[in-house]
Amino acid sequence: MKIDRVETFLLRAPLARAFAYSQAWYRERTALIVRVATDDGLEGIGECFGPAAAVSAVIESLYAPALIGADPLENEVLWDRLYNMLRDHGRKGLPIEALSGIDIALWDLKGKSTGLPVHKLLGGSFRSKVQPYATGFYRHDSIGNQDEALCGEAEGYLKAGLRAMKIKVGFGLLEDQRTARAIRRATGDQVRLMADANHAYDASAAIRLGRVLEEQQYDWFEEPVTPEDTEGYRLVREAIDVPIAGGEAEFTRFGMKKLIVNRLVDIVQPDCCATGGLTEARRIAVLANTFGVQCVPHVWGTRIAMAAALHFIASLPPTPPSLAPAEPLLEYDCSLNPLRESVINEQITLDREGMVEVPQAPGLGVTLNLDFVRSKSR
Repeated sequence: MKIDRVETFLLRAPLARAFAYSQAWYRERTALIVRVATDDGLEGIGECFGPAAAVSAVIESLYAPALIGADPLENEVLWDRLYNMLRDHGRKGLPIEALSGIDIALWDLKGKSTGLPVHKLLGGSFRSKVQPYATGFYRHDSIGNQDEALCGEAEGYLKAGLRAMKIKVGFGLLEDQRTARAIRRATGDQVRLMADANHAYDASAAIRLGRVLEEQQYDWFEEPVTPEDTEGYRLVREAIDVPIAGGEAEFTRFGMKKLIVNRLVDIVQPDCCATGGLTEARRIAVLANTFGVQCVPHVWGTRIAMAAALHFIASLPPTPPSLAPAEPLLEYDCSLNPLRESVINEQITLDREGMVEVPQAPGLGVTLNLDFVRSKSR
């Protein structure tokens, strides 16, 4: 069995209503899907995080030609081959995001070749269901009364069965403090709440917001400062009694090493579609476990990204182990995305208990809806 074809599908969908996080406005959603096919008719699919057109160019011009004729089951050999191709030029960012989608597709292909779900290939499943947390609370340009709208959004998640939520902050210190308190009042003390600044603050401002999050019993404070400001991470973590999360904007085990080994975060958040695929996410998880740091992956994109994350989460051992361990959560993006569900033929949804089941079919357990994908491709 040899790799015969590597394809990318760059999908675009305009949004009827723009929304913002602390760094930018979204007026359309994009996705970059990768399909790796073999000469005997098997295929695997993956997804890349990042600017879709630029990441696609890396795959099409550099990685795809290097993969033709290779054995797809040697996915770790291929990971090293592709990483070393651009080691002098791209140890972070676009090349690693491109590598991530290919790596996920190779794991999917390996699972379909062996008839096993990816979590079995990763070493087994510690759990068959994962608790999701809603990622939402973005800002809209016609929001009216902001706190009222955001509290209404929280109530909608509660009605849908979600018992954990992550709010977006980074819109000004006073506004964030007010919002954090309002969402807690709206949800009560039985709902798990997290806050994500998307690195909008310096350490001083992050500490001031973090004290309110501590007061309101938030589960974690995500990306309080810029990814480069490792000393800022240390200052925030030492100053507040709220677990610090980060790592979605970092790449590979080499980039995550400083966060984990120096204990700058309590929770590390590799994105399988960005950090180097499932191969590298697994290595990061082992490093995190070695140092007693929890691993809760970042998830953004379509249901292909979510399927990959579910298999990864299923394979994570409790850190630390106990009779009542802290279970990793699944980031369940609830923002506007016309591409999210329709890229696959299956459904990944909440069950009656508000949990998400880990797919059990071979590979990622999902298949590409080629008609939809082609209709949305550039």
